[in-house]
Amino acid sequence: MALHYEDAQVQITKVVVGPMVNNVYVVRCAETGAAVLVDAADEPDVLLPLCRDLGVGDVLTTHGHRDHIQAVPAVRQAGHRVGVGPDDAEMLPAHDFEIADGDVVEVGRLRLHAVHTPGHTPGSTCFTIEGSPVVFSGDTLFPGGPGSTRGNATNFAIIIDSIEKRLFTLPDDTIVLPGHGADTTIGAERPHLQEWVDRGW
Repeated sequence: MALHYEDAQVQITKVVVGPMVNNVYVVRCAETGAAVLVDAADEPDVLLPLCRDLGVGDVLTTHGHRDHIQAVPAVRQAGHRVGVGPDDAEMLPAHDFEIADGDVVEVGRLRLHAVHTPGHTPGSTCFTIEGSPVVFSGDTLFPGGPGSTRGNATNFAIIIDSIEKRLFTLPDDTIVLPGHGADTTIGAERPHLQEWVDRGW
């Protein structure tokens, strides 16, 4: 399977699953082969062999919306532990550990940092990789704007604050790997923040 991103320390594989066309990522330590899955979204018949072939241990959840957690029961049954932000934990059918803001998830020699970015959901969590220009943004940030807040002005203000203070502080060349659709970069999106605020979505 083709790598979606690779540098000296990390190999990232991307697959697209389910009717909501969800991006699922395997993050693998190039040195040790240890790996995690980001979002057990759907199609366990696709994800479980992928996990087996790439040595996945734990599963990290960006947020608790149904399209991102459909395969959680199957991956847990297969022996993978599932983690989620505390404020979204009750949205999952079950989970094994909580991932708080600032937590570091060690994957072989890799260090993934959890960044709490509420707005799309209360517990939305992005993940950066220490030493690699990558952020897994879930449904918080996409090419062209924030994730949906369903017309809720309070949640929209919260997601804008999350993006501005938690993601737009990352370097311009940081590659944004979202929960749906194409990649972008922090540098490509940052100049448009005020446009998003003005349009209200």
